[in-house]
Amino acid sequence: MLKDDYPIEPYRVKVVEPIKKTSREEREDVLNKAGFNIFNIPAEKVYIDFLTDSGISAMSDRQWAGIMVADESYAGAKSFFHFEKAVKRIFGFKHVLPTHQGRAAERILFETVLREGDYIPNNIHFDTTQANIEYRKAFAVNLVADEAFDPDLKADFKGNMDIGKLENFIAEKGTDKIPLVMMTITNNSGGGQPVSMDNIKKVSRICKKHKLPFFFDACRFAENAYYIKTREKGYENKSILEIARETFSYADGATMSSKKDALVNMGGFLALNDGDLAERLQNLLIITEGFPTYGGMSGRELEALAIGIEEGLDEDYLAYRIGQVRYLGDLLDRAGVPIYKPVGGHAVYILADRFLSYLPRDQYPGWALSVALYRESGIRAVEIGSVMFAKKDEKTGEMIFPQLELVRLAIPRRVYSVSHMHYVADAVNSLYKKREQIKGLKITHQSPHLRHFTARFEEIK
Repeated sequence: MLKDDYPIEPYRVKVVEPIKKTSREEREDVLNKAGFNIFNIPAEKVYIDFLTDSGISAMSDRQWAGIMVADESYAGAKSFFHFEKAVKRIFGFKHVLPTHQGRAAERILFETVLREGDYIPNNIHFDTTQANIEYRKAFAVNLVADEAFDPDLKADFKGNMDIGKLENFIAEKGTDKIPLVMMTITNNSGGGQPVSMDNIKKVSRICKKHKLPFFFDACRFAENAYYIKTREKGYENKSILEIARETFSYADGATMSSKKDALVNMGGFLALNDGDLAERLQNLLIITEGFPTYGGMSGRELEALAIGIEEGLDEDYLAYRIGQVRYLGDLLDRAGVPIYKPVGGHAVYILADRFLSYLPRDQYPGWALSVALYRESGIRAVEIGSVMFAKKDEKTGEMIFPQLELVRLAIPRRVYSVSHMHYVADAVNSLYKKREQIKGLKITHQSPHLRHFTARFEEIK
């Protein structure tokens, strides 16, 4: 009898890339040279790479075929119009500006609308969004519902923004200090959790009432739409495209890193309705990204994006995609490994502060766990915790640590198989059984923004 309790790939493989295991001694040497920063590890020394799901999807035969016929004209290339048509069909916004990736879209947007001392509310900002805001001496404010910080609570939409918090924040700060409101779908920094359509509508109504623009950080919009279809009453018979279009109909614009749900290795865009703002954004784009019909991308990348963003709406693919992530989460949960529940759309999040409960937060348990996981098995994951988000209180000088201390196992799209999931689960479970051997870390070098990309560490003996 056939079993159907594990995800079956809705595709077959045409091209393969060899990966090689390394010895523990090799990995020890790599870690020392990297300053115990997993971002500094050469990719060829990584066996399973769960550092990110961004820009490392396997592209389809249609995308590769599109690359071969792409138009590389400097201005007005056919590939731009294919890209623009695909984005407008899904997002519905009047103006589309290509950028080389999502953080470029964020930079252009915030450099245009932000003044020093302004505030940008969000459910939870991710690292590049927060950094682009804070670089301009403004404030990135997280207003997610409190249930997001209960990793044991099994709720359907733990990415929702707290409506009461948003209303109170607007009343406290005033609309003059809030150039726009953002919402991240899915909520990456909070366990990859989705946002409900009901919550989107309520945030939209508040923004309209206060005449505040409402923008999405939309890089995982298709996964969020799938959760709405499968979890929210009234949407079970709607297509992913219909749900996506309704989602964006409640907003004024979006930034997008296309390296996630658009299934490409590079690319992004800004989409919005305000023509005057679009012109101001375009003027800045020309200075830093390129001509408005390529915006830092080649014609090949534009063509692949136009095809990939449509493929990312396929329900069979999304069911497999989210099912594969959930499958890994279930393997870890059954083994007793503490994870954030329910499992998110693009990643499994290990509760590092429970995994290494003996380590204080200032010894960075999430980062220590990611180092130990690589040392033990050649798996690269990323910390979403104190290294990424801790801040020093300007008045007291004390460190303020984030409420969640996570290690994210971000699964690339269409890349790894079920056997890889079992290898990862076995490695994490093995490490959990001897977790007392894992040492804490201290930072020896860091930069003022996005320090996790370049910081160097030493293990505490």
